[in-house]
Amino acid sequence: MEFNPILLEVFKNRFSSIAEEMGMTLNRTAYSPNIKERRDYSCALFDKDGQMVAQAAHIPVHLGSMPMSLEAAITDTDFAEGDMVILNDPFKGGTHLPDISIVVPVFTKGNKKPVFYLANRAHHVDVGGITAGSMPLSTSLYQEGLVIPPMKIVENGRVDEKLMGLILNNVRTPQESEGDFAAQIMANMTGARRLKELIEKYGFETVDFYAHHLVDYGERMMRQTITRIPDGCYEFVDYLDDDGVGTKDIRIHLSLMIKGYQAILDFSQSDDQVKGSVNAVYAITLSAVLYVFRCLVEGDIPANTGCLRPIEVITRKGSIVDAVFPAAVAAGNVETSQRIVDVILGALAKALPEQIPAASQGTMNNVTIGGMDPRSERPFVYYETIGGGMGASHMTTGEHAVHSHMTNTLNTPIEALEYSYPFVVNEYAIRRHTGGEGKQRGGDGIVREMRMLTDAEVTVISERRVHLPYGLAGGESGESGKNIIIKNGQIQERPGKFSEIIESGGILRIETPGGGGVGSLDK
Repeated sequence: MEFNPILLEVFKNRFSSIAEEMGMTLNRTAYSPNIKERRDYSCALFDKDGQMVAQAAHIPVHLGSMPMSLEAAITDTDFAEGDMVILNDPFKGGTHLPDISIVVPVFTKGNKKPVFYLANRAHHVDVGGITAGSMPLSTSLYQEGLVIPPMKIVENGRVDEKLMGLILNNVRTPQESEGDFAAQIMANMTGARRLKELIEKYGFETVDFYAHHLVDYGERMMRQTITRIPDGCYEFVDYLDDDGVGTKDIRIHLSLMIKGYQAILDFSQSDDQVKGSVNAVYAITLSAVLYVFRCLVEGDIPANTGCLRPIEVITRKGSIVDAVFPAAVAAGNVETSQRIVDVILGALAKALPEQIPAASQGTMNNVTIGGMDPRSERPFVYYETIGGGMGASHMTTGEHAVHSHMTNTLNTPIEALEYSYPFVVNEYAIRRHTGGEGKQRGGDGIVREMRMLTDAEVTVISERRVHLPYGLAGGESGESGKNIIIKNGQIQERPGKFSEIIESGGILRIETPGGGGVGSLDK
């Protein structure tokens, strides 16, 4: 078939639009505020070999790891028309247990095997475990919730009610989860319908031809990008504050080698995996690498499997960036992924000093709150990640009060939060003057203060309370974050990771970090 660059652009946008429409369907039909309001989900399209062809502009930590989940689903499943597979196992391409993926195969007439796959991943507010919200200060995967290997949740077009019942019997908010599962299934049905329409219009051979060319195009563009980085070896080290159960100053080390059009990232000198839940599985590390290098590419290209072909990622099994079963991993997805990004950017800043920004807040400031809602007399679970300051660049100041890097969610609006949960928001504001000083100043963090209207189990997992977001070129670090409980008017500061019961009337206050500054004010 003769290659047509105009058709390549057409298919690039058609594939991406299918993934985007899947996300819109999931958003409109979801039950929980976490998906309806925060949009904590991602969608992507894959070819028959499991290569990611296109994705929607969703959450980097989901999308970079999703091909490994798809590989597990394909390996463990004999797919037929009308099937869908569910899984969340972090050691089979997942991230952490609340992120549940559903995969659908797409068939065409005359093909007994799938010709494409579609998948979406959504964060469910609870999947069991020892604390509400399934983001505990855990020491084992078994404490974090229900582990789902690849299994058919839909077979021959019918939901497996026994499997669905098993899952819902192990979560604190089954009504929310059931509604969100239905939304995920509908999103896949929407994507499959649109993809079949595309195949009917152009023919499978043409669609498949340009899907493979699109992956090759991603590879070519990434190779061109890497060749613009000076050859050499660049090292950088940064630290996680702690693992929540006693281990502190957890080292993440990167040796970045650039050789022509190839990048080799060696994380093998990072610390061993720890007892607490900040361990990252390999899929998380791969997601962070894909995200950073995709950010280096100039122009609008799809983030697909081809982008990773010129990049080699070396880890050491059993390390903080490549944990082995049954390590606790709930916070590796949200916190360690951010630190891996900071380490990669820190190394690249030595190679491209004028192009790389200072560190952003470097945490997702995870808050989970659960209990009994006195209004409905039913269990509730709330989950939120809170934004902060972005790092400054050599050209601009950092943005204030935004999510950055591996998360791409929105916030839960105050109106939606107070409607859905027994809280009152006392304050939601920019945390002024917390960005690092410099010629270009880092962005400021956020203050989020909530008063409980019932006794509630609260867990906070956050970082950058000890090790500050670094500045560059003489710029100062951003200010550290703070976690505060106010009981009976008494202000009590808490560590970066804690879990406790806050009685009705108690206040939880989260002050998030600022971003690093760039450039010395003395020059």
